[in-house]
Amino acid sequence: MRISAHTVCTAIRDDIVGGVLPPGARLAEEQLAHRYGVSRVPVREALRTLESEGFVVSRRHAGACVAQPGEREAADLLDMRALLEPLGAARAAQRRTDAHLKVLRGLVRLGRQRAGQGQEADLRSLGDWFHETVAQATASPSLASLLVQVRRKIIWLYAGEPVVRAVALWQDRGALVDAIARRDAERARALSAAQLERLEPVRRMPRQAAVRDPKPAVNTARSRL
Repeated sequence: MRISAHTVCTAIRDDIVGGVLPPGARLAEEQLAHRYGVSRVPVREALRTLESEGFVVSRRHAGACVAQPGEREAADLLDMRALLEPLGAARAAQRRTDAHLKVLRGLVRLGRQRAGQGQEADLRSLGDWFHETVAQATASPSLASLLVQVRRKIIWLYAGEPVVRAVALWQDRGALVDAIARRDAERARALSAAQLERLEPVRRMPRQAAVRDPKPAVNTARSRL
């Protein structure tokens, strides 16, 4: 079965965001092809996509490497999120479908349950799914793409949301879904902005100095599909 460049791109991006491929790490096509069990062609396409997203940079004589954003760029991402997420919440309230609402309510129910039980392993994926659904509910591909990309980069640079307040975080998300359900765009905008103020991390980059132990080679065909 031929594995698409999109699947390889997702796998590499996940390893960058998760810290498996640390900032500055060289991304040799041959090694990545072996790691994910694919040919070099989808790897090359995936690296071009990741470069356009800002996760990868190409350097003369060095090839592709994981990007190393500076503190200013990291802080700018927080400012971008402060502008984009309230707008996305307002648009979602105006344009959401019943299907979006059903998914959001289900995610909030699961998030509250997992947070209350201290099941931290599931919270990251549930949070990603929640925000991607809100982005989709904006009915704007351009806005949705920006929302998802900015969130991914913030998770990468700032190690995500503090788990210590997971219960309160999912309560906040539940209130946001209630506003979206009522199609109250201004309430949704205000709730989103207030949540970001409570969540904004200290403006530093704790992930950049940490180099995690690399995982064993992963065959995308077996483990990621």
